[in-house]
Amino acid sequence: MHPTDRGVDVTTLVREMAEAARAASHVMAHSTTAQKNCALRSIASHIRESIDAILDSNKVDLQKASDLDRSQTERLELNETRVEAMAAGILEVESLADPVGSITDLNYRPSGIQVGRMRVPLGVVGIIYESRPNVTADTAALCLKSGNAAILRGGSEALLSSRAILACVTAGLNAAGLPSDAIQMVNITDRMAVGAMLSLDGLIDVIVPRGGKGLIERVSAEARVPVIKHLDGVCHVFLDDYADVDKAHRIAFNAKTQRYGTCNTMETLLATPDTASKVFPTLLDDYHKAGVELRGCPKTCSYNPHVTPSTEADWYEEFLAPVLAIRIVENIDNAITHIRKYGSQHTDAIVTENLEHARRFVAEVDSSSVMVNASTRFADGFEYGLGAEIGISTGKFHARGPVGLEGLTSQKWIVLGDGQIRE
Repeated sequence: MHPTDRGVDVTTLVREMAEAARAASHVMAHSTTAQKNCALRSIASHIRESIDAILDSNKVDLQKASDLDRSQTERLELNETRVEAMAAGILEVESLADPVGSITDLNYRPSGIQVGRMRVPLGVVGIIYESRPNVTADTAALCLKSGNAAILRGGSEALLSSRAILACVTAGLNAAGLPSDAIQMVNITDRMAVGAMLSLDGLIDVIVPRGGKGLIERVSAEARVPVIKHLDGVCHVFLDDYADVDKAHRIAFNAKTQRYGTCNTMETLLATPDTASKVFPTLLDDYHKAGVELRGCPKTCSYNPHVTPSTEADWYEEFLAPVLAIRIVENIDNAITHIRKYGSQHTDAIVTENLEHARRFVAEVDSSSVMVNASTRFADGFEYGLGAEIGISTGKFHARGPVGLEGLTSQKWIVLGDGQIRE
């Protein structure tokens, strides 16, 4: 809907949506698990039934967005497999335990009172995202199951795709007798809508930006609302002296080439001289055959004629493309030092059969996900058993790593007494 359709400006329109979401959030906070699960099952069913309409809308979006680069197009494009994955992810969320109302740490105090903590929804969640129509389904499912209302502001390049998916969400809410205002989408492309959302302290409880660095920097700078975010995904794989050669090859290749445009894709490969001598002769050739541009330190360049010299800037870069920075480091100490200097505290992995080195890496690398003998591509809400994720947080407050149901709730203290008074 264009703001002129209702005779109001963008700021007023977004505020009205937030007020409606706030009212809906009170209903959602007290909705039953059965109601929420009914809505989720219905949404998944509608998505499967509407696959042709969703893919047709996506084709139009792709045609209009012909100027996008390869990584943006890859995130925007839908196919039958990805649409089915949306539906499966929603059903995965439906199968998870409802966190709302759960009480933990209930203990008696000397006074006789019992003190514990109860999980409660955050309230109204604002999600601002680019080029990723699947986010519409993922965030709707997570916000719904966690008892929150949500306002979605997707990228203009994915507008028709997101509308088609939101229609399924609305149908699911209606089927369960839940308010349709619980999940709304800012149905305009005016960038003023983002600024309006960021200013609505008191109506929107938290903002989650999902997109490029420019979007996240803007949200972080302008928001008057708390933000769950990560700025960069400069992810590393370190091939230790004690790495199994086959595991090293498979993990390093998968971490880069399984998908290029995701924040958990490896951007820098580190290896010790001994492991590089065993793995690089075939691995670098395989990268080249897969169309990956290789930028390496002088020692790496000596292994393959297709490696171009790296620059200092390459170590900081989140390429989101078939480009890989490669560095040979002397040992695990140098690898950890490199990651501390250039990493973004997103996801980092070590390949090693040495238990002591694995423990050191896990303890000393301060990232939201740290892995041993596994691809960085596993840093994902669905893979972690969260059903889906609303985003990945590299901050240290409230939520860290993939943010699922629990990350969309808070805790309040509850006290149970039997007439006690404080002396």
